[in-house]
Amino acid sequence: MKRVSFVFVLALVLASASAFAADNELTPNEKADGWLLLFNGKDYTDWKNNNGAPIAAQVEDGCIQTYKCGGYILTYDKEFSNFVLKCDVKMSEPCNSGIFLRMENLKDPVNTGFEIQVATARPDEKPSVNGVGSLYDVKAPTKVATNGAGKWDHYEVKFVGDKLTVTLNGTEVVNADLQDYKEPGKRDAEGNHKYVKDGKPRALTDFAKKGYIGFQDHDHKVWIKNVKLLDLDENGKHPKE
Repeated sequence: MKRVSFVFVLALVLASASAFAADNELTPNEKADGWLLLFNGKDYTDWKNNNGAPIAAQVEDGCIQTYKCGGYILTYDKEFSNFVLKCDVKMSEPCNSGIFLRMENLKDPVNTGFEIQVATARPDEKPSVNGVGSLYDVKAPTKVATNGAGKWDHYEVKFVGDKLTVTLNGTEVVNADLQDYKEPGKRDAEGNHKYVKDGKPRALTDFAKKGYIGFQDHDHKVWIKNVKLLDLDENGKHPKE
């Protein structure tokens, strides 16, 4: 048997260490690439309820817990325009929640922000505009890619200008261009989507290109950790690139 050199083993250890980190910490590679850690795993520093009420939910097992948080959306207290957002989500059974993006008006997040659906699915469920992983009420995912209740799902959402992609557990399930939805109410299903302004359907291209992100309390428990964001410029590049 050939001897494995100490230097080679050390190189493997260092390479592995650069790729992994404890929960709610950035890896060395993420730090070098400019990622932001939005949740520290201990408290709700830099988070708030969309309605201004005190956050009533406690951090649970090192996770954000939106259930009975005191607002409709537990919101990070900074606006972003172009970004990659990633997080790990575990659902109760049943579960209905959501990842909200670019909320323009925190008093009306339902009509001024985009939602990526977080929900438990039936074993025989087919992809739909209201199903898990969808651009909610607009575009269905290509597949039902959730691991199911009680298991961790990894979401990665990239939003640059009008281009939005959603990757769930390593599978790209949504690839959307808002320019395909210039007509008020248009979606990839019959009827109008839910987004309205002054009682009339909105065009998705009319939404603000900058806003808040957050997680929904829809009367079910959901655990969220490893919330990380890479801020991008208008060309989808990070300043360090």
